[in-house]
Amino acid sequence: MAEPSRSSGGPRSRVERVRVSAFDFPTDDEVESDGTLSWGRTVLVTVEASSEGLTGLGYTYADGATARLADSTLAPVVLGTEVCAPPANHARMVRAVRNLGREGIAAMAVSAIDTALWDLKARWLGVSLLELLGPARDAVALYGSGGFTSYGAARLQAQLAGWAARGIERVKLKVGSEPHRDVERVAWAREAIGRHVELFVDANGAYTRKHALQLAERFAELGVTWFEEPVSSDDLPGLALLVDRCPPSIEVAAGEYGYHASYFEQLIRARAVDVVQADATRCGGVTGFLRAAALCDAHAMPLSAHCAPSLHAHLGCAASRLRHVEYFHDHARIEARVFEGALQPVDGQLVPDRSRAGLGLELIEREARPYALASAEQRRSA
Repeated sequence: MAEPSRSSGGPRSRVERVRVSAFDFPTDDEVESDGTLSWGRTVLVTVEASSEGLTGLGYTYADGATARLADSTLAPVVLGTEVCAPPANHARMVRAVRNLGREGIAAMAVSAIDTALWDLKARWLGVSLLELLGPARDAVALYGSGGFTSYGAARLQAQLAGWAARGIERVKLKVGSEPHRDVERVAWAREAIGRHVELFVDANGAYTRKHALQLAERFAELGVTWFEEPVSSDDLPGLALLVDRCPPSIEVAAGEYGYHASYFEQLIRARAVDVVQADATRCGGVTGFLRAAALCDAHAMPLSAHCAPSLHAHLGCAASRLRHVEYFHDHARIEARVFEGALQPVDGQLVPDRSRAGLGLELIEREARPYALASAEQRRSA
């Protein structure tokens, strides 16, 4: 049930409290890996911004250092400011991290707080975040994402086939850590999902330009239609080469490591991708994602949302050029566990619950608490 809206005639509400938390979740395998990295844990950083008995929730997937920066440097910047002015607070936070470096940890801290402030504004007005932003559609299409390079054939095929059985019409696997096995692994995936489910691959920048071109030809023979970060996302000329030279059936995608609007503009102007990816947990929260979406509108480019599905369902429904949202295994698992209201796929889509105010998410303390990293208050008293 949506919360009652506040009267616009009264005094402006102010942000009264900002609570930052971090939770360290082990992966459900001993290790997961992609083309360039292995990991055994995922840290969820949450921000709860409160005013007049209402609390907005924002989050990012980062590191404990992100939580410390959000708490010590950014929370004081937004305390006492107007609830109805998230873009102004976004600008304040960007100024506050000027000497720290705007990208990376700082950008993720800004992202989590910005999302919490937008969520609080929507709750203050008594509407869903999607209603606040303005819907372009009622649901977003998904692609199942996992297929880690640490998986053997049986685990890989079971995961991808499981998504296809749930009505998700496109799935993605990781490639690049053992390039000599990648064609075989893609063949395993195609065998598992059949002919009518789209197949994506993600190299996380693991290949050289020429090796990526060589493998693109082999992948196309197996029906791959999406080649994500075939080379480093910092190599815009290399990505542009792949856009020009890949088989026509394959789209090149990148952008998940974009931390601000200027990166997306450079990516588009360099003609380095067929599809832009943006991640609100990295690119400046709701404010930053809307700016990336506006650039895609301006340049007639398709957009795909990277990970954090319960957040990107609302943002994706508000973005006119959105293609789909990544239903990433780690994040979907964590969100279903610790967020009341986490969205579940229905016929291969996510449908935001517009009867719930804001994102419609509440942190389930009893589930999250066992994984909590030390809070700022605990560290100061230690």
